[in-house]
Amino acid sequence: MKHLHILFIGILLTSAAACKKFVDTPVPKNEMVSSLVFSDDKTATASVVGMYSTMNALNYQYANVLMSYLNGMLAGEVYYFSAFANYDVFSNNALLAGSSYVESMWADQYRFIYQANSCIEGLTAAPALSASVRSQLLGEAYFMRAFMHFYLVNMYDDVPLILSTDYKVNNIKPREKASVVYDTIINDLKRAKGLMADDYPAGKRTRPNKAAATALLARAYLYTQKWAEAEAEASAVLGNNRYALLPDPNAVFLAESKEAIWQLQSVNVSGGRNTWEGFTSVPATATGTALFRLDSVNLIHKFEPGDRRYKSWVDTRKNAAGTAVIYYFPYKYKVRTNASGAITENSMVMRVAEQYLIRAEARIQQNKLTEGRSDLDSIRKRAELPVLPASLDKAALLLATEKERQMELFAEWGHRWFDLKRTGRAPVVMKAIRGDKWQDTDVRYPIPASARASNIHLTQNEGYN
Repeated sequence: MKHLHILFIGILLTSAAACKKFVDTPVPKNEMVSSLVFSDDKTATASVVGMYSTMNALNYQYANVLMSYLNGMLAGEVYYFSAFANYDVFSNNALLAGSSYVESMWADQYRFIYQANSCIEGLTAAPALSASVRSQLLGEAYFMRAFMHFYLVNMYDDVPLILSTDYKVNNIKPREKASVVYDTIINDLKRAKGLMADDYPAGKRTRPNKAAATALLARAYLYTQKWAEAEAEASAVLGNNRYALLPDPNAVFLAESKEAIWQLQSVNVSGGRNTWEGFTSVPATATGTALFRLDSVNLIHKFEPGDRRYKSWVDTRKNAAGTAVIYYFPYKYKVRTNASGAITENSMVMRVAEQYLIRAEARIQQNKLTEGRSDLDSIRKRAELPVLPASLDKAALLLATEKERQMELFAEWGHRWFDLKRTGRAPVVMKAIRGDKWQDTDVRYPIPASARASNIHLTQNEGYN
């Protein structure tokens, strides 16, 4: 299968199409900005909205297949159906500074940061925009800058903090401490919350709104162990009647699902495609091969008997015609192609169930054990599982939270890998999976070789020198 990567496409990116990887080659400050138009509400909106379609335009981009499945490989839950060097390094936790996807995911996210900064600068200076449109678009741009920095810092740890389009400054930026990056992420999300509306622009859930900023802020607080703040932000989302934990898991990933906080709209729908996740995960025929499969030991066998998530979100195929060997694949997205051309699924980025799990963990960490257990039970009841025993202590409830996050969020945006890293559980869990091949320094991606070649101030992560 052809693995495609693009720099930029669409209205935002016309004049930047010839640019090389961000930080590899200096880009004149006015080159990107000249392709962004902020002359009126319509053009300004198109300039910002173009980021979302670009994120999801082609398969094997960081914002669809790569972020979910490559990090799933690192966590030992996902594997590719055959040997392929670019994936094998993830399956073996043996990343290299020159690995293709190590470099592309770094470069892709920094391009979007540059794009968000271009929008912030352009919107701030544009005189002709209505106040409400300017406010919403600025909020979206700050949200996107925070979103990209969040994933970068969780993959690579200390990273350059890019807050302008000044290439002379950006191209020599050293890595910033993760704590400082998180401070900026949190400040950007607070600003975004104050700027964005509660309603979704254009009515669909395919652009971030105030709740999306609130949800990501809850996650950022959780990751920085600010438990009370994480609880408060998650509660704000869960108290909003626009959102609900849907009773049927099969309905969760539908377009405009009430569980969706933010989705990416299907863009390239030729041939009846809906999402790239569905197109990549679901075999083409009843006997066809699934490209990405779920590990039976490290994931499938951990489902409790009767878990509705297993029934709804996992499907199986025989390994070959006439054999009894079964393999499993992600089935959260059920549409590979739709003959009618109808779009029934969008790519889920953020959803309500995660907010219950954030609040549960934050409450348990504050010794609010009854309340935290209640949030976990909300997720378990939807999965048709029994409630947790009232006798569980704090340590047991935290392990139960980890388990529920694994079962609920598998093959979604790297949650399992980031959970193992942020909680310090990776060495224990991954040592059991990888044995002597595991090194504790494997919790971080290496800083890409191409980035370090163009910026001598970028140091390498331990274990990759």
